[in-house]
Amino acid sequence: MNKKLYTILKKELKELFRDKKSLSMMLVIPILIPLLIIGMSALFNMQINKDVSEYNKIGFNYELNEVEKSIAENLEFEVVVKSDEELKEEYENGNLNLYVLKDGNNYTLNANDEDENLNFSLNLVNAYFASYKEYLQREYLSDKKINPDEVINLITVKENISSKENENYFSKYITTYGFLFIIMAITVSATYPATDTTAGEKERGTLETLLTFPIKARDIIIGKFLSVTVSSVITGLLSLVLFIISLNIAGSMFKIYEGVSLMLSIESIMYALIVIFAYSFLISGLCIAIASKSSSFKEAQSSLTPLTFISFFPGMIAFMIDISSSHLLSLVPFLNYTLLFEDITNKNVDILNIILMLLSTIIIISMVLFIIIKQYKSEKVLFSR
Repeated sequence: MNKKLYTILKKELKELFRDKKSLSMMLVIPILIPLLIIGMSALFNMQINKDVSEYNKIGFNYELNEVEKSIAENLEFEVVVKSDEELKEEYENGNLNLYVLKDGNNYTLNANDEDENLNFSLNLVNAYFASYKEYLQREYLSDKKINPDEVINLITVKENISSKENENYFSKYITTYGFLFIIMAITVSATYPATDTTAGEKERGTLETLLTFPIKARDIIIGKFLSVTVSSVITGLLSLVLFIISLNIAGSMFKIYEGVSLMLSIESIMYALIVIFAYSFLISGLCIAIASKSSSFKEAQSSLTPLTFISFFPGMIAFMIDISSSHLLSLVPFLNYTLLFEDITNKNVDILNIILMLLSTIIIISMVLFIIIKQYKSEKVLFSR
């Protein structure tokens, strides 16, 4: 690093760490990660381990026989028997989770799809009717002198689903979204210092003064770029540390993670660090490029706002529709970082994908810096109003 570049970098870092807004962006946003992980884990845990008393109040417009009462008792029903109109009124008043109207051999389940406990209530009632229906079938066949097992159990279906995989669903979900939030935190952290060091200096008139010094435009831009990258990297590292701590806390707090280790391996942490560093360099370069074209701080902030969404949504959509990483997608900006984070979560990282991501990042950053340096040399961007 030459002396002039070092001088610019030192100046920018001093301003960065003196500015309270830059520090708050850098240090405060990562604190939201524990809230995200603990909050989402608590929500999942509450849904999975919901108390049966929250959805077992079932109404019937007929008296249950002894067999039905026995099945309802085994399923922990809270049975309410009333007339059709009374059941409807009770449901509308929130005293029932669901009610059943019988007309001959036809049973109608009545509820509102706005009820958050509806799926739990439906599963409970469907289990009730499945048991009662099997009882009636066995009784009918026995009366006909037919062995019920020879008819009802013509085929046997067994489930062979690893419980570990089911439990891992929640750990993979929360880990992937945690990584997505790290990307968003880095993006937000880069926007303010990038805006302040370009459009902010232009608006204050200090950039023109800086250009009077015998310093090359290349050294100015690279110095500013590196200072913003430092801010992004600090945010990324702090976010990763809080992310790992939060995973360990969530793993010990909630039943949904029982038998599953949320602890990231040393190898996974190393891969995550590579992605965080690469993304920090990319987003810092893009923020500098966009902000340098703006003539005021406010204009630069408005221009950079879409970048926050662009950095987050491709990865979120890829996760939702289950896009897998590939050598080709490892070259696609923004999407490649999320897919690599998902590979890290699944402990299935392809080294070639890491190399291709780094290659793509280096090419993009080189192009962006080349364009900005060229613009600064012409002074077109600097003095546009």
